[in-house]
Amino acid sequence: MPSDYVARMREEREQKEQYFGNNPRSPIPPEEREDFEGLAYFPVDEDLRFELPLHEHDDKEELIVETTTGSQREYLRWGEFRFEIDGEAVTLQAYKADPHEEYLWVPFRDDTNSEETYGAGRYLDLHYGEDQVDDRWILDFNEAYNPTCAYNEAYECPLIPTENWLDVRIEAGEKAYPGETQGYEH
Repeated sequence: MPSDYVARMREEREQKEQYFGNNPRSPIPPEEREDFEGLAYFPVDEDLRFELPLHEHDDKEELIVETTTGSQREYLRWGEFRFEIDGEAVTLQAYKADPHEEYLWVPFRDDTNSEETYGAGRYLDLHYGEDQVDDRWILDFNEAYNPTCAYNEAYECPLIPTENWLDVRIEAGEKAYPGETQGYEH
């Protein structure tokens, strides 16, 4: 019998698929929605859900990030998460586009990209209060998702900064969309 956590993750995934298949604001192009068969995911792995302190940077350096359309976006390097996956030490930077935002953007690439997952990488969004337990953040790779440009080239998506390219496999979260429009190798 699945745990409450696994059941909740399955329910969230079903809701996302309903939205993607039926909502007019879905990133799936309208002409593809009729044939939309859902999204692919790794099985939920509770070992890839971490409660971690955010090591906030004293100096919030500005970072220029390229996008899938060749333009650029500015982010602030807000802090970093430090943890281990399969015995490997991993550090992920968390960013904000604006210091007043109430969430952190944690994009990453890993050794599943271009094979099992979207070639350009995946994202995590962490919301203040909602994704926190006391002074720790919940970094849950089961919630890793593809950027909208994975479904529709009309969307512009920020590419993953090289400092968040991981040399480990993150076998959690969303896999590549079967109709993937762009397989970035950046």
